[in-house]
Amino acid sequence: MLPPLKGIKVLDLTRVLAGPTATMLLADLGADVIKVEEISKGDDTRTWNPPSAPTVSSAPAETSHLPPESAYFLAVNRNKRSMTVNFKSPEGLEIIQKLVKKSDILVENFICGKLATMGLGYEDCKKLNPRLIYTSITGEEVAFDASESGMAQKALKGYGQTGPYRKAPGYDVIVEAEAGLMHITGEPDRPPSKVGVAATDIATGLYAHGVILAALLSRQKTGQGVWIDCNLFETQIAGLANIASNYLVSGKEASRHGTAHPSVVPYQVFPCKDGFLMVGAGNNKQFALLAEKILDNPELATDPRFATNEARVANRVELINIISDVLLKQERVYWIERFTGLGVPFAPINNIKQTFDHPQAIARQVTVEVEHPRAGKIKLVAPAVSYNGKKMAVRMPPPWLSEHTTEVELMRHLYTSIEQRKVTVVESPTGTGKTLSLLCAGLTWLKDEKDRAKKGKLRAIAGDDADAKEWVIEQTRERVIREMEADEREYEARLVEAKKREDLLK
Repeated sequence: MLPPLKGIKVLDLTRVLAGPTATMLLADLGADVIKVEEISKGDDTRTWNPPSAPTVSSAPAETSHLPPESAYFLAVNRNKRSMTVNFKSPEGLEIIQKLVKKSDILVENFICGKLATMGLGYEDCKKLNPRLIYTSITGEEVAFDASESGMAQKALKGYGQTGPYRKAPGYDVIVEAEAGLMHITGEPDRPPSKVGVAATDIATGLYAHGVILAALLSRQKTGQGVWIDCNLFETQIAGLANIASNYLVSGKEASRHGTAHPSVVPYQVFPCKDGFLMVGAGNNKQFALLAEKILDNPELATDPRFATNEARVANRVELINIISDVLLKQERVYWIERFTGLGVPFAPINNIKQTFDHPQAIARQVTVEVEHPRAGKIKLVAPAVSYNGKKMAVRMPPPWLSEHTTEVELMRHLYTSIEQRKVTVVESPTGTGKTLSLLCAGLTWLKDEKDRAKKGKLRAIAGDDADAKEWVIEQTRERVIREMEADEREYEARLVEAKKREDLLK
């Protein structure tokens, strides 16, 4: 079965986490995602080391100047292709505009209004491609050098395209603080704490991914694209969920409860002799099972202080002390055996190794091993959903910087003519830093397979820099030779197959 988004083209102008998360989810569903990066160092997370994957000795020579592939970048860029373009040059801008014309979706996380000053705002792109779904995600920090890339920023904004804070600096931890999450995270008697991962970034990427899919359905009905405004601030407020509703309904300010729940007791982490357990008795039946089958104290369930959830909330401290005193008498493994199978929700507090070693994680194949051209075999977290009973495939490892800039398949996004292709501002990943112009002409694809295998031609004209010119010509020549050799192998294989069929007929 074909992936559901196969044939959908995504122009990815995002960096860091929220935007790349959204585009990776689209790529997982089969979309062709082209990640356009800053020329000298690419996505900021490429340099967020340690940790990073060790570079193998067989890594492409043209990548020797690049840093090792960072674990952070690898986490959210699978199934994508990487292209580097100089936004400041007219030629580079033309490349992006051509990609816009060919794309179904554009996702960007530039500072509000920045792309419009470069001729790539929503209204500009709408004129080029009325069917384009243009998604603006605000709220991640980057710092690019304007002299090199034309993608210069100081800090992206996390508050949306309008309003008094639309240009205020803000990324995940800032928005966690300003939009209420940090106020309710942490122990009651300790300072506010941030969440262990950039949860607001990830949630914003999920929101963007979902509304993009809705926009694709809408476009089927209207034939028109849309502009999507997605930001960390509103995502985080929406993510306050019942805490927000509690305040809006009652006017009562929220507070920090550590791992406990403000409205349900017992529902928190408890210590045992050698570790911790999370216990969530969310209703009276579960609490009765906890009291009778696990704590060996059935009277707790009928005690007026604890018989209902409302009573348990009112007498929280007393009940928590009773449960803790019992659990502290035995090791964690003892309590896991007592809890298992009774219907009372519980879980040990696992570290990351224990998480990936979990039998359910292994059974559900939560990791996937891929071959990376620079890092060799690496493990990635697999897509979290199955589609029609199967995990979505990881078709490509996260790309190294500029890996696909000169790829033939990428060229097909830029040109409507297969007979003549013009590529401008292709940056050499060997670090020459020169702007190159490459004219690929006379690339004739003959219908006859045999002639196609033997008569492919290429002429390449590059810039004045000799090293840069030689690199471009060599890279292009090797690409064409590989295609010709593949065609010739296919042709010979077909000849052998035809000969076999003739022999059978005889």
